[in-house]
Amino acid sequence: MFIGPSPPHTPLVNRRNNHRPRTATVSSAVPDLFLAAVSLLFLWPSPKPLLSLPPNRFSFPLTPRRRSTAMSRRSPPSPPQRFANPQSLSDWLEPRLPPDSFYWIYLPCYTFAAWGVKPGTKNVHNLWLELSDGETSITDSTPPVRAVNVVTVRVIGRNGNILVEGRQELSDGSVRERFRPLSEKMKPDETPDEAVFRAVREELGSIFDGGEDDVVGRVKIVPGSYSRRVEEKNSMSYPGLPARYALHSVDATVEGLPEEDFCTEENECDGESVEDSEETRAAGKAVTVKRHHWKWVSPGSVRA
Repeated sequence: MFIGPSPPHTPLVNRRNNHRPRTATVSSAVPDLFLAAVSLLFLWPSPKPLLSLPPNRFSFPLTPRRRSTAMSRRSPPSPPQRFANPQSLSDWLEPRLPPDSFYWIYLPCYTFAAWGVKPGTKNVHNLWLELSDGETSITDSTPPVRAVNVVTVRVIGRNGNILVEGRQELSDGSVRERFRPLSEKMKPDETPDEAVFRAVREELGSIFDGGEDDVVGRVKIVPGSYSRRVEEKNSMSYPGLPARYALHSVDATVEGLPEEDFCTEENECDGESVEDSEETRAAGKAVTVKRHHWKWVSPGSVRA
């Protein structure tokens, strides 16, 4: 029996899809791959990012504001306090000063008794004159703060000693201990040099025979000796009233001063002026310096 060669091998095919084109077979596999990828996401969570940023709790404007500090911005000067007369000043001070301090301004049975009741102090008339003349300013606060520019002159003698004012005799008969170099409140818009010459003229001028020009010609300011500092403390002239002193200090020589202890008299306005003004009436009631007592001391014993 003759057996012929076997027919050629025919590969198996899916007869149900045999009628579809090949491209359809490829596209049908894409959804399967997508579903497999999605299932993997559920089985294995995505790893955490290498850098996790905290939530933004602060919002910054596009143009941030410049930080305002006392060093970078100066506050505008406050307008000076004005008072029509000493009584209005006293009425303004009363609710702003501590009760124990204001006791020295008002006493029973007196309408206008002032700080000057306490020996060595000044009164409300003095403070009102200082404010009116621009020598002092006062803040609208509780308690108020008295601000003063003061020039201090370290008068140097021939042997290197310093002239200090030992004490003052006041118009009310009291004596105020000082032991400080020559000093004077500055006028508005007055330079330290101008205040130095005026201080020497007013407090030391009575020791000289010449006029104003003669006194000014005796003063020599030491170059490079100027310094400035600020002190804040309670006022000795007005107890209970805080004060801020801007102290302008210079060294100087004054020709013709006695080498021993001496005294001078303060130049005063004529109390018999016919001018009827608040300034004249206040000056007549203010506590004034009648006499200065001076002495020479070693530089190391002078208060800073």
